[in-house]
Amino acid sequence: MIDIFKDWYEHRHDYAKEWKKRTKGEVVGYFCTYAPEEIMYAAGILPVRILGSHEPQDVTEPHIFGMFCPFCRDCLAQGLKGRFDYLGGIMLSQSCLHLRQSYTSWQINIPVPFSYYLPMPHGVQSKRAYKYLRNELETFKKAVEKWLGKEIKDEDIDRAIEIYNKNRQLLHKLYALRKSSKVPLSGMEAMYVTITSQMVDKAEHNEMLEKYINTLTDRDVTNDRVRLIFVGSEDDDIEFIKMVESLPAIVVVDEHCTGSRYFWNEVKQDDDRLMAIAARYIDRPACPAKDWPELTRLDHIVNLVKDYNVQGAVLIQQKFCDPHEFDMPVIEKKLKEMGIPSYNIEFDVTVPIGQFKIRIEAFLEMLRADELF
Repeated sequence: MIDIFKDWYEHRHDYAKEWKKRTKGEVVGYFCTYAPEEIMYAAGILPVRILGSHEPQDVTEPHIFGMFCPFCRDCLAQGLKGRFDYLGGIMLSQSCLHLRQSYTSWQINIPVPFSYYLPMPHGVQSKRAYKYLRNELETFKKAVEKWLGKEIKDEDIDRAIEIYNKNRQLLHKLYALRKSSKVPLSGMEAMYVTITSQMVDKAEHNEMLEKYINTLTDRDVTNDRVRLIFVGSEDDDIEFIKMVESLPAIVVVDEHCTGSRYFWNEVKQDDDRLMAIAARYIDRPACPAKDWPELTRLDHIVNLVKDYNVQGAVLIQQKFCDPHEFDMPVIEKKLKEMGIPSYNIEFDVTVPIGQFKIRIEAFLEMLRADELF
């Protein structure tokens, strides 16, 4: 059944075009997982995460600095190459400077009927952030209503929240299976499932995910491999995780925004629906661009390491990603205190995977040399 998720991943654009034709709805591409998908889904929109294709890019140079992260440049390249030509709109909730430039360059060079920049607060640890974001969500809702020419009703938002929360619950259930000493799915399979949840109609994804979970009984793909956690920047690179798991290793959990950080917490029901949605995005495990003045995600990472019986950590930093680069030394130090070896990779999704394989092999050999297994 994993082939269904793999097919969705590999043919994401075909799926979106077919969905648009079938439902007569609009598709909006979003650049960051702080995008309030529930509001868009309530309006009959399919929110689709804009991701790259992991290939060398030369079309972005006139539009974005070469010293911006390769992930952002790769995302912009997909628009410049016309691969997202079915989008009716794009939107960005304020995250990092690099994604802001990708969004702005897309807005200028690849016009779409609707574009929206939502000033998601960086200071999510402030009590004022909740009311601030709630008001921004109301403005965003009105902008979507004006674009589509229809009202987004409370019952539509309730339905969207219910469907999205169910997806989060199912993903939690899937991830929880990986805590066992007998892991029933690989990290690559989990990645196919999690990433497609950011591209596929959540109602359809829920149906398939529920069936998939039921097929995993008594399955074991562990084979005494080293249990790893991936921590850091966006990572939807299937070839990278496939390479890692071709070695004596298995990724049992992750902490990044294309993985667990995307679905980790739910929207709590409240009569003020927009406040409930705002609270969900404020309270989610924070991106390092917003995780200040206190480093709250450190405790979250520690808990994941313990809950999933992690034996080694791969710290992934997209090249030129300053927020994650600032975090890595603190995370590495904490993991060392816990007795968990870690390896930092400055990642570039547009270069061949071979050089990373050599480095991961060396890391795993070090673990074996320390007689940890």
